[in-house]
Amino acid sequence: MKLVKLIANLGYGSRKDVARMFREGRITDADGEVLYADDEVEHARVRVDGEPLDPPAGMVLLLNKPVGYTCSTRDPGRIVYDLLPPRFRLRSPLLSTVGRLDRDTSGALLLTDDGALLHRIVSPKAKLAKVYEATLASDLRGDEAAAFASGTLMLESEDTPLAPAGLEVLGPRHARLTLTEGRYHQVRRMFAAVGNHVETLHRPRIGGLPLADLAPGQWRLLDHRDLKVLFDADQRG
Repeated sequence: MKLVKLIANLGYGSRKDVARMFREGRITDADGEVLYADDEVEHARVRVDGEPLDPPAGMVLLLNKPVGYTCSTRDPGRIVYDLLPPRFRLRSPLLSTVGRLDRDTSGALLLTDDGALLHRIVSPKAKLAKVYEATLASDLRGDEAAAFASGTLMLESEDTPLAPAGLEVLGPRHARLTLTEGRYHQVRRMFAAVGNHVETLHRPRIGGLPLADLAPGQWRLLDHRDLKVLFDADQRG
């Protein structure tokens, strides 16, 4: 792939914009030598304004989504893409959220431009564990864990029971819930089904991948080791 197309596909601008960047000498190699549009250079050695080129297609990142942001490109309010470099929204293939967290839910959110990986993660066959911590409006009754683990709990307006889910009580009104599916507003609706209301909801982990030290609004690129941890069956549950 020609450098002009490669750099444009990474969101740095249109091909016309990128061609102008070449003319202005803004695209160089790792040694600072000016590159030309028809040069053949390894991706890792290309620099734009002295900075390494963004990862090629297949990029995956982990974001600690704050409350108040939506997983959308069209919402008139704050969106998760506002937390990323603006060029990330212009990548081709598109950078998409892997599933969604609603506006009032914070925590671990994956984004990728790898369609095959996205489908692998969200596929029900993957049974990838998603861990949530909820604070509740009322004290837990004590029978919620059995109800969630039963595999028979029905959500309002649905006709298929939920897959078994694990519940760990962290306090009278604080619980950790582990799911292997991702229905619409599932955690909130599960607690509503047992007569309670979720006041705050946070997802600290997807699969075996924790947020670790990412502060709200921060993100990091993932590598093959992170993806191995993500899918490590021994880290689930």
